[in-house]
Amino acid sequence: MYEKIGELKQGYTKMTDMDSKHPDMLQDIGIYTLGKGNVEVLFDGSKEAAILLLEGSVRLEWDGNSQEVKRNNVFEEDPWCLHVPKEVEVTVHALENSEVLVQKTDNEKVFEAKLYSPEECETTNAGEGVWGGTAERVIRTIFDYNNAPYSNLVIGEVISYPGRWSSYPPHHHDQPEVYYYRFDKPQGFGCAMVGPEAYRVEHNSYITIPGVLDHPQATAPGYAMYFCWMIRHLKNNPWTDRIMEEEHKWLLEPDAKIWPEK
Repeated sequence: MYEKIGELKQGYTKMTDMDSKHPDMLQDIGIYTLGKGNVEVLFDGSKEAAILLLEGSVRLEWDGNSQEVKRNNVFEEDPWCLHVPKEVEVTVHALENSEVLVQKTDNEKVFEAKLYSPEECETTNAGEGVWGGTAERVIRTIFDYNNAPYSNLVIGEVISYPGRWSSYPPHHHDQPEVYYYRFDKPQGFGCAMVGPEAYRVEHNSYITIPGVLDHPQATAPGYAMYFCWMIRHLKNNPWTDRIMEEEHKWLLEPDAKIWPEK
């Protein structure tokens, strides 16, 4: 369920694979680490793909389109993400050293490719003004069932403030999910809970979350935590919302009393 990647090497670093590595996640997920001048051609005859720029500057070419996109870091800047159906070739030209995350899954539907810009990203300041600010974080949703119902994927990002919680109150959903982590300092760390298990998460690590298990997260004081969250819809059962754990729903009440102010 938890794995630390460590330093990203040139080329492709695999996190999950539908055939061989965490196949229960129903997704191919990995990161391309590209040196300046490198070119990567992405093509899949049966899978849709979300191509997310984590850091650097690249030129994306697809279906006769060309767009240069740049991102200095995931903490300060909203994402660029190209979403393409099967059988669409995407060429990634690295204009400087860059890191690109790719999420794929099978999808027979043909849809129009779309490049999501930072301005189109739905950003929410969650946990603001409740629970003493202990679960305040930024949730970025790039695309989900609301704006891409033809997709079998969901992708978004969270920025968890130092010393605070995310994915809170604890919730679950039927669909499998993967979290990929980064910290604003390489020695940063946090804690990921998946059902009854807890893991120390570090820079360049990830967890796989089977359906129906809750997965609250905590961030160590002094360190900001980023994670990319990636969900795979199930057949006739798309992910549309989080299912809160019954015993923690009282936290959602507007007059919830919390110690020591209780």
